Amino acid sequence: MAVHAAPAASEILNAIIMKTVTVSSILDAPLDKVREQVSQPKLLQYVARGWLTFEPIDPPTFGETWEAREYRVRMKWRGVLPIGEQIIGIEFPPPKDGRYFVRDNGRSASIRKWDHLMTIEPTGDGRTAYEDRLDLDAGWRTPFVAAFARAFYAHRQGRWARLIDNGFDYSA
Repeated sequence: MAVHAAPAASEILNAIIMKTVTVSSILDAPLDKVREQVSQPKLLQYVARGWLTFEPIDPPTFGETWEAREYRVRMKWRGVLPIGEQIIGIEFPPPKDGRYFVRDNGRSASIRKWDHLMTIEPTGDGRTAYEDRLDLDAGWRTPFVAAFARAFYAHRQGRWARLIDNGFDYSA
């Protein structure tokens, strides 16, 4: 008979605190167009509009496309109320089985882990499956931050659909 040690208190606490949030949708646009857009910081600003704004601190401006690096940003709720700084840690995991990925391995003073993986893959009918998956650790705040993240990602995906409907016109 195998003997198993009881999990350490820290393992139990991590299991309670860690949270995964997943929101998915089908975008009515081809994979190549979605890949092009997801590589641009202006997409983040567009899909977050109405909820959050991100002001770059280091580097002081966003480029035309994301680079694999950390970006320190100042966030504001509805573009007005400062809610702190965050690290956006951009990574480009290698494609796998026709799926493409962009990862924001971020964090802030109050959120120890904000590991956001965006996955895009073709549906076979000219559209693109899009998924936001967040592994989150914000300590005792995690359930509240997870609820916010779920609603925020639903908002973002609604803004994606609007952008597509407007022919990728970011001013609309």
